[in-house]
Amino acid sequence: MKLTKTKAYKTFMAPIKDANPISVAVLGICSALAVTTQVMPAIVMVLAMTFVLTFSNVSISLLRKIIPKNIRIIVELVVIASLVILADQFLKAFLFDVSKQLSVFVGLIITNCIIMGRAEAFALANGPWLSMWDGIGNGLGYGYILIVVAIFREFLGAGSLLGFKLIPQSFYDMGYQDMGIMLLAPGVFIVIGLLVWLENILKSKKA
Repeated sequence: MKLTKTKAYKTFMAPIKDANPISVAVLGICSALAVTTQVMPAIVMVLAMTFVLTFSNVSISLLRKIIPKNIRIIVELVVIASLVILADQFLKAFLFDVSKQLSVFVGLIITNCIIMGRAEAFALANGPWLSMWDGIGNGLGYGYILIVVAIFREFLGAGSLLGFKLIPQSFYDMGYQDMGIMLLAPGVFIVIGLLVWLENILKSKKA
């Protein structure tokens, strides 16, 4: 039992500490470009992504012994698409304004390389318990990068966080200007590049 818990913990922590899907594997960059101009849509995207990733991992793991190998990609896509539709309909029902901000990007979760990659690389080879922790870990690993990027972009690009203005008007009266580049695509690459650089420095110090 102790060994199982240790393995589950390592599976959960690996994508957060050592194999982050964005900063190490460089996957999921498209959604980082699209939904990080504000923090709230980024948080909702992370929750939707983690939901789909976790339950698709568990579902595919449960079905792994009965899925014919020659149609496994089709089965994985059907499972992932069904979960994406559930997440999209839930957001439209309960968080309609945020759903409008995210536009088509919730639906495009199905094309996210992280989900298909974990299904192929992990869920097909492991049981549902470990697959669940792998899904949660990868969702949170993806999520914390997205949220950090969104914090930098919203604060530096618009002077606000979660829609609340943080920089006083007096600063603007004295000539302060928001960094408009942070709301454009280059802003994402700048912040992610700095995060990768910092992560590599910390890893080299540990080594």
